[in-house]
Amino acid sequence: MSALPARVRLVEVGARDGLQNEKAIVPTATKIELIDRLSATGLASIEATSFVSPKWVPQLADAAEVYAGIARRPGVSYPVLVPNEQGYARARAVGVSEIAVFGAASEAFSRKNINASIEESLARFAPVLDVARADGVKVRGYVSTVLGCPYQGEVPLDDVVRVAQRLFELGCYEISLGDTIGVGTPGKARAMLRAVAQHVPITALAVHFHDTYGQALANVLACLEEGVAVVDASVAGTGGCPYAKGASGNVASEDVVYLLQGLGIETGIDLPALVATGRWLAAQLGRETGSKVGRALG
Repeated sequence: MSALPARVRLVEVGARDGLQNEKAIVPTATKIELIDRLSATGLASIEATSFVSPKWVPQLADAAEVYAGIARRPGVSYPVLVPNEQGYARARAVGVSEIAVFGAASEAFSRKNINASIEESLARFAPVLDVARADGVKVRGYVSTVLGCPYQGEVPLDDVVRVAQRLFELGCYEISLGDTIGVGTPGKARAMLRAVAQHVPITALAVHFHDTYGQALANVLACLEEGVAVVDASVAGTGGCPYAKGASGNVASEDVVYLLQGLGIETGIDLPALVATGRWLAAQLGRETGSKVGRALG
């Protein structure tokens, strides 16, 4: 067990991962206002949108308009997800300077989700990373289903390690390890992280937990104790995997910040401002915030 990090960078994924599965189309102006509100809370990294095919994710068909419309603050990064070279070209056309690519540790999930094998998906990323490197664009890598898959169940640790290592070798500066369906527990999260950290530096790893079974904060703490200093989270606890039974969304950013503050870990984030943003977003979506802290402080 390592000493807890003195500072943690929160990667806010609400505007992309949080909204992408909303059934009702969220207006472009609302997405832009959400990102601008998040920018005012002290967050250093806010995932803005995804340049995937509008046919596959209609909610994010306005990616170019959203990115062009946000007020980008100095010192804040606004990464976007891109699936291939076409998505990369669309993103660059509106000035994107950081992207993310998304792979799965589960063969079954990869085939169901993007209709490609893991090897085929990695082959698609290689030219994107080559072009990004030439353009001076930073690339973050996601590995999904690291603690379980809705189709194959258990995912072998060797598969998680292999995909994370490949993405790192391809040139991703950071690898986010995602419990896509929220089945992980602290012991399994710790074991998975230790396995990956033998092949990818812990300083290049982030964690991304969904809260289906109420274990997300406990999993975050277990990984902080292993030395992770980057955590993905979604304001108001929005999102969730559409393929996971009972999935209740990402761990809420407000809840993670409250945990970190309680541990004496610096984040640079204004918690009341973040809570207010989460409550505003929940009102836009017509429901109560999914953040326990948001409900307690509201």
